Amino acid sequence: MEVAPGVLWLRLALPFALDHVNVYLIEDGAGWAVVDTGLGDDRTRLVWERVIARELGGRPLTRIICTHFHPDHVGQVGWLSARDGLELWMPRTEYYFSMMLQAKSNLDALDSPSHLAFFRRHGLDEAATDALIHRGHAYLKMTTGLPSSFRRIAPGMQIDIGGRAFEVFTGGGHAPEQAMLLCREERLFFAADQVLARISPNISVWAWEPNADPLQDYLHSLAALREAVPEDAFVLAAHNLPFIGLHERIDELARHHAERCARVSTACETPRSAAEIVPFLFKRTMDAHQTGFAFGEALAHINYMLGRDELRVFEDDASVQRLQAA
Repeated sequence: MEVAPGVLWLRLALPFALDHVNVYLIEDGAGWAVVDTGLGDDRTRLVWERVIARELGGRPLTRIICTHFHPDHVGQVGWLSARDGLELWMPRTEYYFSMMLQAKSNLDALDSPSHLAFFRRHGLDEAATDALIHRGHAYLKMTTGLPSSFRRIAPGMQIDIGGRAFEVFTGGGHAPEQAMLLCREERLFFAADQVLARISPNISVWAWEPNADPLQDYLHSLAALREAVPEDAFVLAAHNLPFIGLHERIDELARHHAERCARVSTACETPRSAAEIVPFLFKRTMDAHQTGFAFGEALAHINYMLGRDELRVFEDDASVQRLQAA
């Protein structure tokens, strides 16, 4: 559907609890620029074929702008770029990270001894670790590859799309260098996963960078967006519905993470592992896919609080790291 003049909104299905991703097409001269592509599965490809054939008035796709490396955004890039000879525009870090993650050797490394040790050190038992690696991370393989070259987009750049000037912003936390686009004249803000109307984007620590502090990166990004992007911008995000009220939502997200840190602190009045902290943050029953994100998010709050001296490592058991409130 047309969600703003010259902007089409396409919702694609995901086979997860979060059951959709929003992608957008922006009028671009004689055709349409694509912002994100959906998951790299047959179902999504068939939807794209139908949309291209029936919904675009015979106008071609012109280029792909991919916001970040996650498979529900980059999944169909390889197929779409090959199908229509499209150039990929993407942040450099996100392109290289996606290339790294899509390499078979790196996917195979998800069950390497060092990754297994990471999960066990933080309190996951053998059954939960096996489920997480072999089922929870299966979505990482749902891609169709990447073209062998790309055009970098970077913060501070201005991109012309169909006569509109879009400023490029990037932000960390959910992904290393996730791209967002602002058409200041028309108050259109393509926020990707950084600011969502109803849910918080996943902020996780992963085995390949166990000491990362993505929550600090995310909170810094939110503060920068609050300063730079108008409050009355129409926010076109990658999940949930488009909305107006960016600054209020940013404040809600900051409070949300402060409340989660408070829950971690309460949990750690008794020394606990990351796995033991997860139920304090997520009360619902979760499948392996959701458990992986929940575990990573618990670690993100732990690392953030360790960096602020709000937790300390409890050294009672050398095989499992437990945390205690400072």
